[in-house]
Amino acid sequence: MSERTYLDAASAEPMHPAAREMLLSAVDSGWADPARLHHEGRTARLLLDNARAVLAEAVGARPDELYLTTSGTAAIQAGLTALRAARRRIGTTVVHTAVEHSAVLHSAGAEGVEVGVDARGRVDQEAFKDAVRRPGVAVAAVQSANHEVGTRQPLAAIARDCGDVPLFVDASASVGHDAVPEGWSALAASAHKWGGPAGVGLLAVKKGTRIAPAWPMDEREDGLSPGFPNVPSALAAAAALQARLAEAEELGKQHRAWIDEVRSRVAADIPDVEVVGDPTDRLPHILTFSCLYVDGEALVTALDAEGFAVSSGSACTSSTLRPSHVLAAMGVLTHGNVRVSLGRDTSHGDVQRFCAVLPGIVRRIRAEVGM
Repeated sequence: MSERTYLDAASAEPMHPAAREMLLSAVDSGWADPARLHHEGRTARLLLDNARAVLAEAVGARPDELYLTTSGTAAIQAGLTALRAARRRIGTTVVHTAVEHSAVLHSAGAEGVEVGVDARGRVDQEAFKDAVRRPGVAVAAVQSANHEVGTRQPLAAIARDCGDVPLFVDASASVGHDAVPEGWSALAASAHKWGGPAGVGLLAVKKGTRIAPAWPMDEREDGLSPGFPNVPSALAAAAALQARLAEAEELGKQHRAWIDEVRSRVAADIPDVEVVGDPTDRLPHILTFSCLYVDGEALVTALDAEGFAVSSGSACTSSTLRPSHVLAAMGVLTHGNVRVSLGRDTSHGDVQRFCAVLPGIVRRIRAEVGM
């Protein structure tokens, strides 16, 4: 194995150079408690406010609408819980699509109402409209685009259908890669998806949207994310997102063309393969396909031995080796699946080498099981 090719950017991007530079600088200047009134605290507060302003602008919010959390998962859990608690007199039901991130499904719990999707992963809009307008609905939850197959959801239309019901959008897969339509009441994202440091999540809540944090209020982030803020990481996340957005148009064009190439070559060169997700109305950098008669973990391991890092199974629970709930909801193959996701450092040569190596690996694994 002469070189490594990282094709799992949808799980985590390597840190953007702008983030690395900012993080090293901010460690020396943003270490103090921004809630304190002394000089060091005021300095940290100024830096934190600057980071918040940059991040808020990037997701279409005001600085006072943006809360910093410890992860995208924490943002989802805090946001959904606070929205539902604020509307408990109306009801406690969370209407969500069948392909949401596991954090949404867990937060919705037994009071969640799941709405199905089509074979491309797009929600049944009429069924969602019907479900969200039933009595007792506290909040609707729809991702901007799917984290496993890349399919975009019709957010603008869904926002209109929700009426007075707040719309919670998990935009973790989209921010930094794709525009997020307006119309949401609350939005969650995660910095490590766009080249920021791990441990920084965003929760934006539009003014006029009622929230009630589930835990005792403290002076941090209006109680939505209690604890000491990581100012250097917040600054690094803001620097990475600002830099990434400046690159997004060009990267998006490259990634879309290269994913189209992988899509066509996989379908042409490998028998009994199913390429899933919408071929056009999708995120530019993500592709998932499933190979019949091949174990997904075996395929990931074999590709890793050849120097290619990809993911398999459910993108949010792959360590459990459970089949993907996203693919199951779409009615497509749930075994032998691979997700390829491109990052800012991916080259066309990386994509071409992957396409060249993959068919032989699939043939070898199938031969080992007698297929």
